[in-house]
Amino acid sequence: MQEQAPRFALVAGETSGDRLAAGLIRALRARYPQAAFEGVTGPEMAAAGCKSLAAADELALMGVSEVVTEIPRLLKLRRRLYRHFTARPPDVFIGVDAPAFNTDLELKLRRAGVTTVHYVCPTAWAWREGRTRKIRKAVDMLLAIFPFEPEFFARHDIEARFVGHPLAGTLPMQPDVAAARAALEMPADDNASWVGLLPGSRRSEVTLLGPRFLQTALWLQERLPAVRFVAPMASPKVREIFQQQVAEYGLGESVVITDGQARDVMTMADVLLVASGTATLEAMLLKTPMVVAYAGSPLNAFLAQTLGLLKAEYVSMPNLLAGRELVPELLQKAAEPRLMGAWLYRLLTSADAREAQTATFYELHEQMAQGADEHAADAIAELVEK
Repeated sequence: MQEQAPRFALVAGETSGDRLAAGLIRALRARYPQAAFEGVTGPEMAAAGCKSLAAADELALMGVSEVVTEIPRLLKLRRRLYRHFTARPPDVFIGVDAPAFNTDLELKLRRAGVTTVHYVCPTAWAWREGRTRKIRKAVDMLLAIFPFEPEFFARHDIEARFVGHPLAGTLPMQPDVAAARAALEMPADDNASWVGLLPGSRRSEVTLLGPRFLQTALWLQERLPAVRFVAPMASPKVREIFQQQVAEYGLGESVVITDGQARDVMTMADVLLVASGTATLEAMLLKTPMVVAYAGSPLNAFLAQTLGLLKAEYVSMPNLLAGRELVPELLQKAAEPRLMGAWLYRLLTSADAREAQTATFYELHEQMAQGADEHAADAIAELVEK
């Protein structure tokens, strides 16, 4: 055991990274009460006692075209962090997700003698497998939140430990639908069929996907007149865009729009139409049948196809975890209202179709609920003791 309290540096990107890092900080502090934490933080990390050197939302970028315009600012931030952490080296540097930003920083810090950990494996198993060469040089250890990842990275001589998924340990195995309805102020005896519409959390996503989702709602309503829709919006700006789209399609009385409360919406809905991304994992853990769709910007789609960046057979987390097409995926040109509507219609009208998804959702939830914060802290503590 070291005589001095250890110092930990953490760099997190976006809300999900902030949440992961905060849980890890609390678990590490339980082992090292006097430990010091600093880095790029969100509000939850700050509340857990991590000194902020920059805000996590500075790394909240998506897509090739969006990142390109921000390169100068990101490089400047990374240089500043490198100078800071080499001047005052932490016992362990922990990059939390945000691999495009963190991997290069980890590489330089490790060359400078700093022990490095990356929490949430970069998705090299899905696209740009060649990144594993840099990852191998950049980190002493990967902390994996999905059970299929250690085997993949072991093939590239990289140690990855499956610690479980924090969200799987947080969400109950049996969702409380009544509580979700109450939180949304919906009548408990409402017999309507509810479809949750989740076109994404970013303005660019809602601009592209919102019209397709609402056209799907119209298609479905023609065949099931009693169906209603509920859509959680991530921010006021996103809500403004979607609300205007709802008005344009004349669906004002059929679509309930909420400010946030995405988890309550996913819990109470009978089925979901959800943009590919982290929401598919949460919907799976909440045991709600879903149809997954996505259509990126023409530039990002062109670059991904032309450069051969995508390697995984599936894009949604339920399918990746199951190793098969558990939920329908409708991507790019296939994300068109008639197809999305047909799949939703099937889920709404067939108990067997819903059960085919949810039975496996329970199995996958149990597999991932491993106490991630504690296992991640154990792995890092081993590095500290060395």
